[in-house]
Amino acid sequence: MEKHKHDERTKKERLARKMEFLENPDKRGDIPPEQLLSMIPIKQGDVILDVGAGTGYLTIPAAKATGGPVYALDLDPDMLEMIESKAKEYGLTDVRTINANIDDIPLPHVSVDIALASLVLHEIDPLSKSLQQIRKVLRPGGYFVCVELEKEESGNNHHPRISVKDMEQEMVMAGFSVIKKLKPTDKVYILIAQK
Repeated sequence: MEKHKHDERTKKERLARKMEFLENPDKRGDIPPEQLLSMIPIKQGDVILDVGAGTGYLTIPAAKATGGPVYALDLDPDMLEMIESKAKEYGLTDVRTINANIDDIPLPHVSVDIALASLVLHEIDPLSKSLQQIRKVLRPGGYFVCVELEKEESGNNHHPRISVKDMEQEMVMAGFSVIKKLKPTDKVYILIAQK
């Protein structure tokens, strides 16, 4: 019984640390999610996919912006539970969580208007398969927004990173047209592309 309580407490502490990290504005280039979303022409009723949704940092603001279905895809059921709780708190009935991997997105082809990927693609190897999956679910002319951490020149390999140049090349090879590049800080870049 005591071990069960300890395991639960450890799990809650790990979840709290993960939440703090994922929702830290410094990690995201200090761009509020609403400002990031304003960079793309979201229309009322657009279908949005947030890949690697985490705590819902982009999912919840996206749901407020579109009024259409927003799919939050993540491998961590605790994160998805948190997103469901936040959606309920804000009265957002069109947030749908998906417990799945980015390299096999369980949505119909050409069913999404906008795909968002914030601080997740650097963890994917090979990246090409996941980008093809994102492209597959996007409608023609659909937008793909990628927020990532710039690769450090120091060679610090504690955390995987992908340079803006390499990410742009991967996106182009996957069939995307990069239409906007932003560097809100030295550490963070944003690529906005269309299918």
